[in-house]
Amino acid sequence: MQPAAHARRLRHVRAPSPLHFPEEALVPETKRHLEIRTLLYLVLKTFSDRAAIGSDQFVYWSASDPSRCLAPDAFVRLDTPDTPFGSWKTWERGAPELAVEIVSEHDADPQTWAEKLGKYHELGVMELVAFDPEAAPGERLRVWDRIDGDLVERVVEGERSPCSVLGLHWVVVPAAGHPAALRLARTPDGAELVLTPEEAERRRAEAERRRAEAEGRRAETERRRAEAELAARASAERRIAELEAELRRRGG
Repeated sequence: MQPAAHARRLRHVRAPSPLHFPEEALVPETKRHLEIRTLLYLVLKTFSDRAAIGSDQFVYWSASDPSRCLAPDAFVRLDTPDTPFGSWKTWERGAPELAVEIVSEHDADPQTWAEKLGKYHELGVMELVAFDPEAAPGERLRVWDRIDGDLVERVVEGERSPCSVLGLHWVVVPAAGHPAALRLARTPDGAELVLTPEEAERRRAEAERRRAEAEGRRAETERRRAEAELAARASAERRIAELEAELRRRGG
């Protein structure tokens, strides 16, 4: 018998009081914040074959208190199908291992950020990343790790740091028309960025264009070489003909 059918046959001392877990909230977002967040989401989306990826959806971790929630700019739950969802409930899907916050003007207040940091600790993320595009260079990237139940900030040098959850590297580089954006890279120096599908297609098209140009140059070189050989052969044949004619005149 299915659980729902079984539940309909049970009797209870009172009717349930349903809880509402909202899936939307009207929160202003600057264009820069939107573009940097979207870029990061598209990068993380390339890992959707092995993880569920979220961006700006509510994440709830208390089944009895809808106020216990956050809306990370990006989050990742490994080994979970990346199906469409309006909100994320940890008692149904588990807690995200990775969360990213692109710091807004509201978050920049130390007290506000301290409260948000406490919520991420309560949520249970393994790695929390904060990127502040307004901060001074060298101070824009901060990362926390869950160690022995505590959420501890790590030392970040040169605005580069490992992404422990994905086995990659966080880097701050110019992108999306902005002087600084948060990206993932396959190398610590950021030389090999994880590309969005659009970037990968542009790179593929550029590589194809360069290959076609190289093929064209090789074909042109081969054409000129063949023409030079034909010209040389024709010149040699003319010279031979001239010599043979000269010999005939002398012999006659």
